[in-house]
Amino acid sequence: MTTETDLANLPIDSRPLWRVAARRIWRRPLQYILLILGVAIGVAMMVAIDLANSSASRAFQLSTDAVAGKTTHRIVGGPTGLDEEIYRRVRVEAGFRPSAPVVEGYVAAPALGGQPLRLVGVDPFAEPPFRSYFGEGGQQLNDGLVFFLTQPNAILLAETTAVQHNLNLGDEIELLIGGRSVTAQIVGLLQPEDEMSRRALESLIFTDVASAQEALAMVGRLSHIDLIVENEADLETLAALLPPAAQIETAAARSNALLQMSAAFELNLTALSLLALVVGMFLIYNTVTFSVVQRRPLFAVLRCLGVTGGQLFGLILAEAFIFSLIGSALGVGLGILLGRGLVGLVTQTINDFYFVVNVQNVTVQAWTIVKGLGIGVAAGLAASLLPAWEAMGSSPVTALRRSSLESKATAALPWLAVGFAVLAAVGGLLLWLPGLNLLFAFTGLFMILFACALLTPILTVGLMRLITPLSGQWFGPLGRMAPRDIVRSLSRSSVAIAALMVAVSVIVGVSIMIGSFRQTVSQWLNNTLQADIYLSPPALTSSRVEGTLAADAVELASGWPGVEYAVTARNLTVMAPDFGRMIEVVGVDGDVSAGNRAYAWIDGRQADLWPRFLAGEGILVSETLILRENLSIPPPPITLQTDEGPRSYPVLAILYEYSSDQGIILMEREQFVAGWGDERIGSLGLFVVDGRNTDEIVAEIRGALDNRQDVVIQSNQLLRANALDIFDRTFAITAALQLLATLVAFIGVLSALMSLQLERARELGILRATGMTVNQMWRLTLLETGLMGGVAGLFAMPVGWILAWVLIYVINLRSFGWTLEMALNPIYFGQAFLVALVAALLAGVYPATRLGSMVIATAIRQE
Repeated sequence: MTTETDLANLPIDSRPLWRVAARRIWRRPLQYILLILGVAIGVAMMVAIDLANSSASRAFQLSTDAVAGKTTHRIVGGPTGLDEEIYRRVRVEAGFRPSAPVVEGYVAAPALGGQPLRLVGVDPFAEPPFRSYFGEGGQQLNDGLVFFLTQPNAILLAETTAVQHNLNLGDEIELLIGGRSVTAQIVGLLQPEDEMSRRALESLIFTDVASAQEALAMVGRLSHIDLIVENEADLETLAALLPPAAQIETAAARSNALLQMSAAFELNLTALSLLALVVGMFLIYNTVTFSVVQRRPLFAVLRCLGVTGGQLFGLILAEAFIFSLIGSALGVGLGILLGRGLVGLVTQTINDFYFVVNVQNVTVQAWTIVKGLGIGVAAGLAASLLPAWEAMGSSPVTALRRSSLESKATAALPWLAVGFAVLAAVGGLLLWLPGLNLLFAFTGLFMILFACALLTPILTVGLMRLITPLSGQWFGPLGRMAPRDIVRSLSRSSVAIAALMVAVSVIVGVSIMIGSFRQTVSQWLNNTLQADIYLSPPALTSSRVEGTLAADAVELASGWPGVEYAVTARNLTVMAPDFGRMIEVVGVDGDVSAGNRAYAWIDGRQADLWPRFLAGEGILVSETLILRENLSIPPPPITLQTDEGPRSYPVLAILYEYSSDQGIILMEREQFVAGWGDERIGSLGLFVVDGRNTDEIVAEIRGALDNRQDVVIQSNQLLRANALDIFDRTFAITAALQLLATLVAFIGVLSALMSLQLERARELGILRATGMTVNQMWRLTLLETGLMGGVAGLFAMPVGWILAWVLIYVINLRSFGWTLEMALNPIYFGQAFLVALVAALLAGVYPATRLGSMVIATAIRQE
């Protein structure tokens, strides 16, 4: 005899289920299109950011590897490089043949697009063991090597670069270096054999060592000496020949350290891009939930006919998988297009704050595509698990009742409160625990956002109950119906509200963070930049002074009539052995802030600080260095590698500083020169006598210098404006991410409203049959959407403030080490509320329009 258990275990053909699902998709494609779009936009943002980050890092690594070649180790010196005599010792005295001198720096060439290019000076006779480029290219390159060695400023380019810019052998191009112009002639074209080498050479210009030394103002100096070391014992022999300022490091050490500098910046962008995918998960959940609710009667019939709960579970997850995969694939394509636009912004920010990079091509790696597809599909399946589980667990009798899901949703409210408490507590703990890395901080932030989303249904029910009497007075019966309809459809409406709330809270939080950052930087600029006129050399990047001023220009400007006194500065990047990385040291002979700097800590009195500093008693360090290296307060002496070997400097004060997230050190000029022997001046600040017109003096100095291209003269006001422009450009990417996250939320609200309208077709048909006009239906729909948008905007305000607090006081500190003062501008909250309200109202236009074409008889007999 066949039992019920035996029947349940019989195999059932799933093909009819797929045919039913396909017919439904064909009849109602819009909501699935919205699901695909939500996933696509979220994945596109993530892929675009990943693409921009990886392309910039890859371009830098390729050019660095191209210069390194087969180098295993390098001899490096201080910030001014190595004395070329050291190469003679290595090559002649030690007899170490696998060694090659290299002089390198960055130049710009208008004929090559004006982007920063790496100028590399080499010795062709020492090159073969290291780099094979000079052995390629046939007779044409070999002939060119004769001119390369005998003709000043002769250069070699990749053939693909020359073709791209319509250049030929023998053509002359202009190289811009620190405002100076050098005319160079192309004497050879490099023809690499593989694609990787071709791309690596696109950002390189080769010349001989002597020409590079003259062009880069490094006569008698080398950037480094490349080595191929096969026997570790040779390192000890070579180290004995080196002066205290020189040391041997692995070939990849310096480039890896530079790439690590931008790691926090890239992680921040990635985390912000994932917010759109989080909002997209709400959309997926809402769409799949409605799909389940709409087919509950069908599922009940199928269950009665023998379809198992597991088969329904598999069907729903399979649908989610298919549409998430389609959305992810579309998102990858959109992300590649978007990434080509964002790579310029990312590259500019890296150039401004970290290191010089020239991105010639956008690198699309297989891992980026796989990651985009994987995360998009995983997000879709994760968001579909709950509705799929609900469909599997429902009995046929329960499934036939449309109110059962809403009853469960109402019954789940206490559990949502528990979930909120648990997620908020764990997220808060991750944010509070000191010493954890940035990934844990972002995990805590996302947990708090999800916790707030879980609280949304509870707050929605309470708020709708408070609003109902007021809306009834203002809008009559429609005002009483709208909030009740939202509560009766809580399982869908609350998800749409939560999605919009999260997106808008991101707008509030990020706007507060950016506004606070900008206000802090603006105040810091106002306090720090007190000189009236600033002179600096032209630079390839906007925020770093890397060149030096001509001595005659410094002398002329410092003694100009109307200039009361001048303050000089010189920036160098030196090794800090205790930290294992490079630190920017600024040698100054006065306080450009005229005593207005803000300090986080001072060893003694502020009135005595600068006299002690100028007497050479110690150094000033930035807060970012203290936080990044986790130093105590008061901080211990900091050891720096000088030309005479390691030397420790006591710390007199910790200053607030926002020009670098790697940390800087201010040092008195005589100490600075004693440490590194560099007497050149990088920038000059002029204080004008009271009563004199600054703009007139700027014009006079420019005229006296005959508008020379090697000096940039700016007034105080212009310098501050340029600094803030750099700041605004840095956060342009964040604004784009905010916009796309809001777009995803808008799609989520539209999907929810379409779902609600389709589910309530019979109810709306009865209302139309009993006399409700199309105009009243419009008002009801827009009132519901307006309430949903208003609730989302209202909830987004405190959540946005929490997000801003975390970004400013946790994420920012762990990422960059900057202390910011939160600036709460009411405009941020008002704009966010309007965005939520307008987005919801616009999303309600299409569902309301469809109501006008409703066939009442069809709607009533739908069930």
